Amino acid sequence: MAPGHVAYGMRAQYGLLVSPDTVTAWERGLAAPEARELTALAGVLWCSPGDLMAAASTLREHRLARGLGIEDMARRVGLDAGAYRRMEDAGRWRGNERQSAALADLLQLPLRDYVTATGQNEDLAELLRGAVTTRWQAYVKPTAKLLPLSRQHLEGVLDQLHTEYQSHMVATLNWGAANDTGDAGRDFLDRIVERFWELAHG
Repeated sequence: MAPGHVAYGMRAQYGLLVSPDTVTAWERGLAAPEARELTALAGVLWCSPGDLMAAASTLREHRLARGLGIEDMARRVGLDAGAYRRMEDAGRWRGNERQSAALADLLQLPLRDYVTATGQNEDLAELLRGAVTTRWQAYVKPTAKLLPLSRQHLEGVLDQLHTEYQSHMVATLNWGAANDTGDAGRDFLDRIVERFWELAHG
């Protein structure tokens, strides 16, 4: 279909006034359609919105790729549509443990991609740093709220991370204060999220 045909189809079938130049810009990656435009474009081209998108990374993109409206998505995860919209607009998921599990089940994403989509990478890093530098047991509940992992598996991963970090710090102390730059501990904390995923999937 030529851009003019696509633009005509979007106007005739969905009532959206889109110029052929706009369609051309979408094709070339110079612009991106809004949510309504993407749904209409997929309808005109007889495909799903997900077929037209690059790899989805945000909550909005994953929702659109599945062809779900905000109200439907909110209902399925147990949220008010307005509250869900605010989270999606902010790019930060703030649902409770039950809602997070429902969202993960709905999106069917690998856990790492789920954390990225919900904008919680830095939250996870902060929780993990706290867990290894203090009592890891206190971080099981907040981490479980963030991640749909079984409590038992999560406890094992946090315990292992804590043990590894503490062994780095003990080894540093054994070398004596004169040689201690704290590099081993800082390096571990810098790559703690990566190590968490290694253990969580291992």
